[in-house]
Amino acid sequence: MSAVAAPTAAMIPAPRPSVDDVAVSVLPATLYVPEASQWLSTSTGRIAPDGYSWMQAVHWVAGSGLYRPRQYRSHGPRSFGPTTVFVAQLLAELSPCRPGIDYLVRRTGLSERAVQNHLQMLRETGLLAYVSKGTRVSGEPPQASEFALMVPVEFDDALGIRTAGEGTGRRMTGIAEAGRELMARLAKLAARKVRRRRPKTSSRAGAKGARKAASEASVTAVSGGSRCTPMGGGADGSSAAGTTSLPPESKLASGGSKSPVPKKSNAKAGGRRKLNTVGRRFQLARELTQELDWLRGCSVPRIAWVARGVADAGWTVTDVKAWLHFRGEAAHVRRGSGLLAVLLANAVTVLDTPAKRADAIERWRGAQEAARRDRIRQVRARTERYEGDWQAPVSRSVQREVEAAFAQVRDMEHGGRHQDQGHAGDGQDAGLELGGEELTALIATAEGELMQGETTLIDGFDKETALRIFGEELMRTARRIERLANSSLTTIRHR
Repeated sequence: MSAVAAPTAAMIPAPRPSVDDVAVSVLPATLYVPEASQWLSTSTGRIAPDGYSWMQAVHWVAGSGLYRPRQYRSHGPRSFGPTTVFVAQLLAELSPCRPGIDYLVRRTGLSERAVQNHLQMLRETGLLAYVSKGTRVSGEPPQASEFALMVPVEFDDALGIRTAGEGTGRRMTGIAEAGRELMARLAKLAARKVRRRRPKTSSRAGAKGARKAASEASVTAVSGGSRCTPMGGGADGSSAAGTTSLPPESKLASGGSKSPVPKKSNAKAGGRRKLNTVGRRFQLARELTQELDWLRGCSVPRIAWVARGVADAGWTVTDVKAWLHFRGEAAHVRRGSGLLAVLLANAVTVLDTPAKRADAIERWRGAQEAARRDRIRQVRARTERYEGDWQAPVSRSVQREVEAAFAQVRDMEHGGRHQDQGHAGDGQDAGLELGGEELTALIATAEGELMQGETTLIDGFDKETALRIFGEELMRTARRIERLANSSLTTIRHR
């Protein structure tokens, strides 16, 4: 070799090592990222350079079958399917990736819980990592969570992708020959758009139809070509004329294509549908919470679950109230649903026929009527006791003295001072001739009148005789009542 050829040979680069030499790692049996590793600072994956590269990883996870959601929970989606890919496609359009739950609900037509389930699946497969978690503070607007689009390390191992750098900032530098074909297929899938199938129901289907359509989402190619029907000539050149067939004569009707016999409607005449088993449970629970005071404020679904036995047996709220009267009600209720569960035990077994339930209702209504009449008697007795006329004392001697006092008052009003003095003398003699028991009864009667704001008995005697019989304390009380009765600032009434 000449001296000139030596520098030329030195400038020729060394042959590139064969990519076949790169060994593809054995994949794990399942793909799952625990909650502690779902943050950007703790993730083992790398940040996707763009949404297109990230969608390649998303389609790989969807087709690999390594992730099984039902292995970690008993509810939610059963697999990483087209709906999860559709949610990921919406996330790939955001920069930064900070989606609100309301935004995803509006775009996907799913429920709030369903959107949260799909976001959780993307985090558990390592495709999403928290940059910052959303907050919900009372009195402040909620803050959405921010995510980083991640490529799981299992994806790099499966396709033999070589990376350079450290941590989540690693970048792709090459790929094994065995993974190029799979990468090409993933690239075609990433270039397509996931669309939701339009529901074949009317617009009345509402959100339920939208959620069903979202669950039936499929991966379809987005093409700028025409979407002609076979009748107008499509791009594939096929025609539907060869497959057209006439309907049978049994499907045709004279005078038109529609049948002249109207179809029977399942709805009631009033426009309301017939309730099913769950509907009857909730209807009975709602009526119980409205008509029973100790069930007010209780959860209707909980009461529906407690009363499910009697609701399924066809009981009405009147039947339940009659049974509760038969069992007896507690004075203090701490937990209404628990008490109702205890009281309704064996109710269906005891009142197992409509005749028994009707008899229980009659007895309950009879008890209600008896209680109503008893309350009326009590109110009348109370009214007659506190608002009726004054009652005469029981003792005959005291009754005679009271009658004499009333007669003296009447004579004073019509006969003048002389009769007043004559009767006063008789009153003195009568007061002095009273025995111990009669005097005690007379004083007790006077005290009762003073408690009701009356001084009729004391006024029937003259001042000296009344002072001698009733004493200074009762006389002082009587004078005070008289002053209050004559004042315009006070009013004395009987209770």
